[in-house]
Amino acid sequence: MTAPLPTLSPDVPHLVDVLPSCLQAFDGQPNALELPRAERIVVVLVDGLGVSSLRARAGHARHLMAALTKKAKLASGFPTTTAVALASLTTGTPPGTNGMVGYTALVPGHDVVLNQLSGWGVQMVPREWQAQQTLFERASAAGIGCSAIGAARYETSGFTEAVLRGARYIAGKTIADRFAAARVALDAGGRQLVYVYVPELDMASHAHGWQSGQFITALEAVDSSVASFAAALRAGEGMLLTADHGMVDVPTTSHVLFDTVPELVAGVRHVAGDPRCLQLHLEPGLPVGAADALAEAWRAVEGSRAWVATRDEAIDAGWFGDVLPGIRGRIGDVLVAARKNIAYYDSRRTPPAKRTMIGQHGSWSDDELSVPLLRFGAFAQA
Repeated sequence: MTAPLPTLSPDVPHLVDVLPSCLQAFDGQPNALELPRAERIVVVLVDGLGVSSLRARAGHARHLMAALTKKAKLASGFPTTTAVALASLTTGTPPGTNGMVGYTALVPGHDVVLNQLSGWGVQMVPREWQAQQTLFERASAAGIGCSAIGAARYETSGFTEAVLRGARYIAGKTIADRFAAARVALDAGGRQLVYVYVPELDMASHAHGWQSGQFITALEAVDSSVASFAAALRAGEGMLLTADHGMVDVPTTSHVLFDTVPELVAGVRHVAGDPRCLQLHLEPGLPVGAADALAEAWRAVEGSRAWVATRDEAIDAGWFGDVLPGIRGRIGDVLVAARKNIAYYDSRRTPPAKRTMIGQHGSWSDDELSVPLLRFGAFAQA
């Protein structure tokens, strides 16, 4: 049975609303998150922290849970993957506009699939590939001090240039180090916007699963640091904590090697996206209707456990928001988003040694899509 295509609800706030709301809060303007005025604002992004996994591990995160009210959540966006979500967060635009359409994506002019987090270079130039003004650039132009705090290894990356330009990058080795740096940044004087990135939960989940002891250890470290930092917030200082996506644990027994079914790879030149959200690009020059034919083949085989859409169907359903003409070719001709607890691999391209991730994300399940929006300090009453 083929399921109707999912869509983002217009009735709930989304990750793209976070930083625009913060900028409006500096001037006491109405905003999508209903934030009150603040002079100094911290936005904490905990990579991989879904609402469902936070609730499931509530006993290890009592300070975070105290702020997790029924309304304290956001919809991340689609695909539910870090490159897409962080670009949407920091530009306030959907992937169809900022161009970050997946974990890996086709670079049409070079006929190559590149990693959107690490594949930067002459084939994918940060300021050209993601050409939208960041909200840090806008804030800096308005006289607001902007800092982005994360691990040292990200400081000079192409992804940082693509999505964090306009902010001064500050490296912090541990979670506690980054929160300490955030306190220093807030104390610099004047209006300050501070972004803190925490990758430890995501890393633990990919390697061991979100149900692992390693995930719990990282969650406890976040909870402790947030509690200490929030308790020291001063008048006029507000903090938001959110995430880019949640997680599902996918055992190796739930890997689907789709290349073993010939009709599922017929005419496919490139495989991009995530294992839970494939973006299939066809060979050039195929007859009109080739994408529809491939989509129908996928629906016939996998329609009971995946949402399958052509590029046009996905765009019409709003999966990528407003799509600029130059971005369309980056999106797959056919998209396959997992509905069940599975992950899709092309075994010709991904050998067993590269199929070791346990925690995964990318698709439309609530576990992946629903992320917290926790409010502290001046924002706690909002």
